[in-house]
Amino acid sequence: MSSREVRIPSGKVWLQGDLAQPPTFDGLVLFAHGSGSGRHSARNRYVARQLQLRGIATLLFDLLTAQEEQVDVHTREHRFDIPLLTRRMQDATAWALTQPGLRYAGIGYFGASTGSAAALIAAARLGGGIQAVVSRGGRPDLAGPAALAAVTAPTLLIVGGVDHDVIELNEQACALLRCEKQLAIVPGASHLFEEPGTLEQAAALAAAWFAAHLTVTAHAS
Repeated sequence: MSSREVRIPSGKVWLQGDLAQPPTFDGLVLFAHGSGSGRHSARNRYVARQLQLRGIATLLFDLLTAQEEQVDVHTREHRFDIPLLTRRMQDATAWALTQPGLRYAGIGYFGASTGSAAALIAAARLGGGIQAVVSRGGRPDLAGPAALAAVTAPTLLIVGGVDHDVIELNEQACALLRCEKQLAIVPGASHLFEEPGTLEQAAALAAAWFAAHLTVTAHAS
């Protein structure tokens, strides 16, 4: 496993990330973290490790700069700034496709909480450039009806079985998706999948989805 820290340009700022590449891989999954979270999220790092074990490269990166995170702790003004998070998903995707070892990798998105909305909007904008999307405990409803209807990438929505309000929001979002889609409910799991075995189930579902849909491709220049 090759792993290195990276710096991703986005407008006037640089985003910090961790790129991990198995010896051989067909796909790369970019992680869109949720409210108040970043690339050091234990839950997303666990999911990333399971993807790596399936031969999938991963890019975990901070959607906010360190300064923005400090402001957000007090004001929460950035974590729900979906347009900002979406632009940075797109910028990170564009950066990844300039890297020598990643140019032909099929691209997937894994989103959590508000990051799911950013991932889905970015997927809608990038069309065939994104091969798969997975949302865990996400808020896909925040993407809005137009973006959800425009997503072409096969999309898996994973929700905890006792996260009742979020189940309803995901059901509504799923109904608006016109792509290949699936809503998977993990029994006994709350919003953060903290119950024994629940995160493992979510990670297994995500890994299987990406493994089935990510393939080597020739990206448009």
